[in-house]
Amino acid sequence: MDQSITIILFFAAVLVFGGILFAIIALSRRGPRALDVEKYRSRWMTIEQQLRREEEATYQMCVMNADKLLDQALMERGIPGNTMADRMKQMKSKWSNANSVWNAHKLRNRIAHETDVRVDYNNARTTLAAFKQALKDVGAI
Repeated sequence: MDQSITIILFFAAVLVFGGILFAIIALSRRGPRALDVEKYRSRWMTIEQQLRREEEATYQMCVMNADKLLDQALMERGIPGNTMADRMKQMKSKWSNANSVWNAHKLRNRIAHETDVRVDYNNARTTLAAFKQALKDVGAI
């Protein structure tokens, strides 16, 4: 009799432990997180307003800030990856124009890592348009 109670208690403990483990896994594996669209819209508007044709220094700064904003949205959305490039690869099938997003990010990398990068106003506008579309694709704006 004592042995059968022990076995029943053991199986009950296993079931309880399994249920708790299942609940933890189910709660931690939620889908993509919703983003605060107004926060991202506001930050995006600030970036666009900072771009001024007559101030060449704003071109590179706006590209850098747009890239940071997209990376923040990807991380906040729960896209896995150690780097922005890793997170962008996870989104590959969701970009409406993957080449333009990659080119925009590559320009940001050139600005960050090379000394002689020149960005003209039209290139900055094209790059910002790619980041804006990517932010739309992510659901940030």
